[in-house]
Amino acid sequence: MSHPFKAVSLSFKKAPLAIRELLSLDEAACRRFLHTLHHDLGLSDLLVLSTCNRTEVYYAAEDDRSREIILALGDLKGRSDVGSFLPYFDLLLEADAATQHLFEVAMGLDAQVVGDLQISNQVKLAYQWAADADAAGPFLHRLLHTVFFTNKRVQTETSFRDGAASVSYAALELVEELTADVANPRVLVVGLGEIGADVCRHLAASKSFSDITICNRTRGKAEELAAECGMRLVDFEDLVPALKEADVIISSINRAEPFFTRELVDNLDVLSFKFFVDLSVPRSIAADVELVPGVLVYNIDAIQSKASAVLQTRLAAVPQVRAIIAESIAGLQDWAKEMMVSPVIQKMKASLEALRQEELERYQKKATPAESKLLDEATRSLMQKILKQHVLQLKAACKRDDDGQMVELLAELFDLEKTGLPA
Repeated sequence: MSHPFKAVSLSFKKAPLAIRELLSLDEAACRRFLHTLHHDLGLSDLLVLSTCNRTEVYYAAEDDRSREIILALGDLKGRSDVGSFLPYFDLLLEADAATQHLFEVAMGLDAQVVGDLQISNQVKLAYQWAADADAAGPFLHRLLHTVFFTNKRVQTETSFRDGAASVSYAALELVEELTADVANPRVLVVGLGEIGADVCRHLAASKSFSDITICNRTRGKAEELAAECGMRLVDFEDLVPALKEADVIISSINRAEPFFTRELVDNLDVLSFKFFVDLSVPRSIAADVELVPGVLVYNIDAIQSKASAVLQTRLAAVPQVRAIIAESIAGLQDWAKEMMVSPVIQKMKASLEALRQEELERYQKKATPAESKLLDEATRSLMQKILKQHVLQLKAACKRDDDGQMVELLAELFDLEKTGLPA
């Protein structure tokens, strides 16, 4: 693809959770980072995507700007040691590779749980932030709209999105396994962001759980979800008694430092087993909490894809999804090639129009107003037909990857200036 589109990716495939959480970005940080990349580094076609499994930057630049981007990320996060994290990053420096990667991320092919539904919404949000920052150029706009159209095709034409398989669903399956021998397990969900709310919905739909309590700093959101899912609600101030009662605590609290410390959990007087499931990035449960007797902690990296029928169905649909992506990318490549020759088309049009006006001046002096109007219409129509014929030939040459020779020929034919023409 003849476009300088590139990507820098830090994901669960190379980077452990301990590294990812140091460089994760919330919405405000993503917006600040976009501003820095756009205004300070002069990058365009920017997309900043940060989820529990990845922090990625997509950008357009003729040269490799990966190191500058990673150093800017380190500055934003106050990590002067970010240089030591370079081996954890994947650098996609060819437009084809970066574009393919974005499609696979957005469709859920590259997710920790294959087919994760949440990622497509996160990509939409990232695109909105890029548009708000005026950091998305024509290529990124076209690319993202193609991604969203592809996503709809995948949803309607394949079984890749059938059932419920996501990080939140994988968390439900883990909790079901952990409490298989517990009669009427008591579950407490703390933090009701997108993943926390999804976990609540999965718990409500499961027959394994009937004693579920939810807690959130903002009570309004918790009340809505409690009503929707038929769950008990406790205020944040009353969290400690609820923690003492629960067999399983699922945390998706969004904050920079762990909320659940060893000191807090030590004071719960755990008598049997208590399971903590941490869905937050950065982690909301301190690593040393597991040193408390009777406490077992599972972080997001421990939540792997389960070999369930739903996931097997999704895996079987992967070749079909890849075929749809390939069709979309082929269409995008055709558009990108046409965009590259668009200056030639504009110059052809200007050259023909100048010639038309020159000839009109010669003949309109002797013509009546009616004849003059007829001459204008006839010459305009003739010009458009000539232009259309050559544009179609140029677009066909683009599809054959033979546009270079065609551009040279048209430049000679229409006496176009060579400066500014695509190579």
